[in-house]
Amino acid sequence: MTKILGLTGGIGSGKTTVAKMFCELGVPVYYADEEAKKMMNTSPKIREKIIKLFGAEAYSNEVLNRSFIAQLVFTNKKKLNALNQIIHPEVATHFASWLSKQTHPYVLKEVAVLFELEMEDQFDFILTVTAPKTMRLERAMQRDHKTANEVLSVMNNQWDEDKKIQKSDFVIHNLDVQQTIIEVENINKKILKKIS
Repeated sequence: MTKILGLTGGIGSGKTTVAKMFCELGVPVYYADEEAKKMMNTSPKIREKIIKLFGAEAYSNEVLNRSFIAQLVFTNKKKLNALNQIIHPEVATHFASWLSKQTHPYVLKEVAVLFELEMEDQFDFILTVTAPKTMRLERAMQRDHKTANEVLSVMNNQWDEDKKIQKSDFVIHNLDVQQTIIEVENINKKILKKIS
């Protein structure tokens, strides 16, 4: 049975960078957040539910109106939860199908809101990527072309880093690329040893 390493961390922590490092070691990687974004644009079932929840403005030219949705969900926990309830079951089904085709001893599933959605039980191991808040804020602002307030509103809906660390099997403090590469290689060896 293929084991699953859950990869999580707050916005701007460098989850995707770490995921790519695992990928370079031959570990199959599933980007749950990317798949969710794709499905919101391609699944008629999801589209219908999102329009029902947020109104016709939720889509613009057949594409999800991300800034409109972000303004609504990051200031309203109920709406954020409702959106997650629409998307995550669909992503879970898609992941199960993808997983059944994998042959590597373990796979990595990147999920930004792993703890927020109480998904811990779905993983054999959990890795949290962390970085100082100021660094995360800067990275996210540059990458997503967002204001500090927009990034902070996302941060405020994510669990505190310390809380995530306590519930994780592995932690990477992503401050220096070379050091992070070494840590990824060590974690990979530890996991392969544990499951062999």
